[in-house]
Amino acid sequence: MQNTSASSAQGEGRPGARPEDAAEAAPGRGPRAAGARRGRPRAVVIGSGFGGLAAAVRLGVRGYEVTVVEKLDAPGGRAYVHRQDGFTFDAGPTVITAPFLLEELWQLSGRRMADDIDLRPVTPFYRIRFHDGATFDYTGDAAAMRAEVARLSPGDVEGYERFVRKSEAIFRVGFEELAHVPFGSWIDMARIVPDMVRLESYRTVYGLVARHVKDDRLRQVLSFHPLLVGGNPFSTTSIYSLIAFLERNWGVHFPMGGTGALVKGLVSLVEGLGGAVRCGAEVRRVAVERGRARGVELASGERIEADVVVSNADSAWTYRHLVPPEARRRWTDRRIERQRYSMSLFVWYFGVRRRYPDVAHHTILLGPRYKALLDDIFQRHVLADDFSLYLHRPTATDPALAPPGCDAFYVLSPVPNLQSGTDWPATQERYRRAISALLEATLLPGLEGALATSRLLTPQDFQDRLLSFRGAAFGPEPVLTQSAFFRPHNASEDVEHLYLVGAGTHPGAGLPGVLSSARVLDRVVPDASAFR
Repeated sequence: MQNTSASSAQGEGRPGARPEDAAEAAPGRGPRAAGARRGRPRAVVIGSGFGGLAAAVRLGVRGYEVTVVEKLDAPGGRAYVHRQDGFTFDAGPTVITAPFLLEELWQLSGRRMADDIDLRPVTPFYRIRFHDGATFDYTGDAAAMRAEVARLSPGDVEGYERFVRKSEAIFRVGFEELAHVPFGSWIDMARIVPDMVRLESYRTVYGLVARHVKDDRLRQVLSFHPLLVGGNPFSTTSIYSLIAFLERNWGVHFPMGGTGALVKGLVSLVEGLGGAVRCGAEVRRVAVERGRARGVELASGERIEADVVVSNADSAWTYRHLVPPEARRRWTDRRIERQRYSMSLFVWYFGVRRRYPDVAHHTILLGPRYKALLDDIFQRHVLADDFSLYLHRPTATDPALAPPGCDAFYVLSPVPNLQSGTDWPATQERYRRAISALLEATLLPGLEGALATSRLLTPQDFQDRLLSFRGAAFGPEPVLTQSAFFRPHNASEDVEHLYLVGAGTHPGAGLPGVLSSARVLDRVVPDASAFR
């Protein structure tokens, strides 16, 4: 689930909330007093993805002395930035929704995000291209969307409107009320069961969509969103239908300079609060003494002492490889292996020596199969010969990400995680060429002859470079039995003063989800004064 606070008594859930409102909102949260810097308690954050950097900002605001340690040579984690041959490629997230969650971090730090980040709205949100060449422009404009639905399937307009109302109702609970709330006990889960039943959370996203619209193509248009957070529309709880209204409510955006500009801005917030971001510092293990996290040990042998440890690393990797086995009662190796894990991704970043002005910023190319392809990916763990693709053309909004007269792209194909047994070093070039052939035949004529630069990211890289268990790109699959209380908790069930943020914990993957996971820390991490 993804969310933000909508509790009327708490100011932190509102766009434009003042820093002092947010500081007062969470129980156990102290004021952001500059005087607290002397003798501050220490926090170590493992990983500098969006969740880790957001956590570091929030802990710094609360009076902790924060050190972020990052395995890679630059910050960002899955939002790493690749620069080659004059092109800039954002490695990971490219769809920015619920921007107020980012603005809040600047507000808490006493700064304005607009002074550092130029965020531009993108429309259409997505241009969806069906296998037969027909297109659907998915936007936040209610009238335009009705017209697109009527053009595709006139008999489904009323059903589409019902779905939008349902999405909003789910959003009001799932996003506004629950994402920032920790699910530390079964009682927390029991409280929301009536709402979950009322909102039909027992249905899948596709099942909910199919109740309202009949046209097969429209069902695909309205149900693909779980793929953005690693879920199968045919098994992901319908709670994730809230994404449709979330996008309509706040729009889809892109920062000039790419999402790397957001990473750079967050690092500046951390450092402005007296924290530090150390790259090239891989964590070997969390130091646990008498059941409590006491810091981290790096691969270099260095130990960094801390009062609290926050892991933005993959949740399964954190427990399997960083927390000593003797300190784990709940997250044993067996439990970790028995979880269902999300799909992985094959990503091809490429630059071309020409422009494709008719290609939208975000395009989704749907293949000839929908459910059968998803079954191959999620159930059978088979690398299929066909595919559906997400094509990102950031130079549609920011031409400076490529040399003059050039375009930058990344194309993403959902694929099985490493349970497929695919030999990616031996397979990756053949797979890339198949994707290139499809793009050349549809949207990008002359592609291969115009290539200026190229690089790949495979499920093997997700495991080896990004330390994702089984190469799963989004952590545990977001099915109902692995959501909220059933996900790894934000406050570790096994180790005191160890906390988790990011895609693998509550509320889940996606930029709003990982930013909300950092907000949960305001509820569960002790006030800095507790350590003085």
